[in-house]
Amino acid sequence: MPKPTLPPAVTLPTDEARAWLVSHLGLATSSWPQGAEGVRALLLHLRHIQLDPLDVIGTNADLVALARVDGLAKGDVYRHLYPGHAFEHWAKERCLLPASAFPHYRERSLETPWWGLATRLARLPEKVLGAVLEELEARGPLTAAELTDHGAVQPLDWSGWKGTGKASSMALEVLWTRCEIVVCGRGPGGKRYDVPHRALPDVARAHAGHTSDESFARWALTERVEAAGLLSRASGPHWSTLSPVRTSPLPDAMVREGVLEEVALPGSPRRYLAPAGFRSRPVTAPDERMRILGPLDPLLWDRGLVNQLFGFEYVWEVYKPEERRRWGWYVCPLLHRGQLVGRLEARVQEGVLRVEKLWREKGVKLDDAALDEALARHARACGAVKVRRPRARVG
Repeated sequence: MPKPTLPPAVTLPTDEARAWLVSHLGLATSSWPQGAEGVRALLLHLRHIQLDPLDVIGTNADLVALARVDGLAKGDVYRHLYPGHAFEHWAKERCLLPASAFPHYRERSLETPWWGLATRLARLPEKVLGAVLEELEARGPLTAAELTDHGAVQPLDWSGWKGTGKASSMALEVLWTRCEIVVCGRGPGGKRYDVPHRALPDVARAHAGHTSDESFARWALTERVEAAGLLSRASGPHWSTLSPVRTSPLPDAMVREGVLEEVALPGSPRRYLAPAGFRSRPVTAPDERMRILGPLDPLLWDRGLVNQLFGFEYVWEVYKPEERRRWGWYVCPLLHRGQLVGRLEARVQEGVLRVEKLWREKGVKLDDAALDEALARHARACGAVKVRRPRARVG
């Protein structure tokens, strides 16, 4: 039997693709409600907010929210989502996910190859798992430091990256992976954990209704395409945890069924997946606000696509040795009027937001007044009272 053919790919001009992404990912105008309501609406829309522990001018989750929602301070993204509105699990790496996704993950928890759940289980006594779960049920929410000490365990070693050597902390990791507990808060004491029926009372007992691995994959792929806006069919970190789905017959089947659309971009051999009917959705024109983007903002997930649509080369160099960095350690792109116009490296120190390096893109006029306004907004959100920045292009 001949292989079923796909509908012709939609060819999307570069400027239309760029405008679609900026608008779809909530970066065109400041239309979200302020404060807690805005953060909660944002997570429902984005589906995934990628997490990273580094806090230089806010964590990546802070930066994603601050670029889109007014009335926020650093840390509000966690305070407004926990408990009840979000949980954490592997999606595009470790992410904040809407509470409504929890039943799907509980039924088909995803184990990434590097997470080592089986190895943890081999090293961890079963009685410790039971004891930690019972303690959280009785006394939660708790941080790892507040749990009863159950002794030491052989830590995992990822080529020199050491995992926890505490049995109680490893038990938390196992229970979290299985969705038997959830993260319900983040703060100076670290992540706080609780049982789902308290932390996510509206969804903890709901059923996702999946009857097979394929039905879960359909749901997860649809979510990922919505989260990305344009999901390249080529391999890359934008497929994290869904790599087997990428190479399966499912994406083609969903295109043939009209659940997804295949998109071509001028001058690129790659094909992209987009939500069905995306061309009929409203595309909002960019406002005048300049935005400081987190290194793991959804707009930056596919660095090849960013280069093609924006002419902007971006590599996050935080894990590169200093001598191999072209730009710097924690460098954030600048988005203005729908274009990526520059990048900066900054730190908050002693009440001052210090821009240590500022790069203006060649051939693009960077609006200094808009940059000053963006830095002032960001300084207030970080609790800084002053901004210091270079005026000239560096690097």
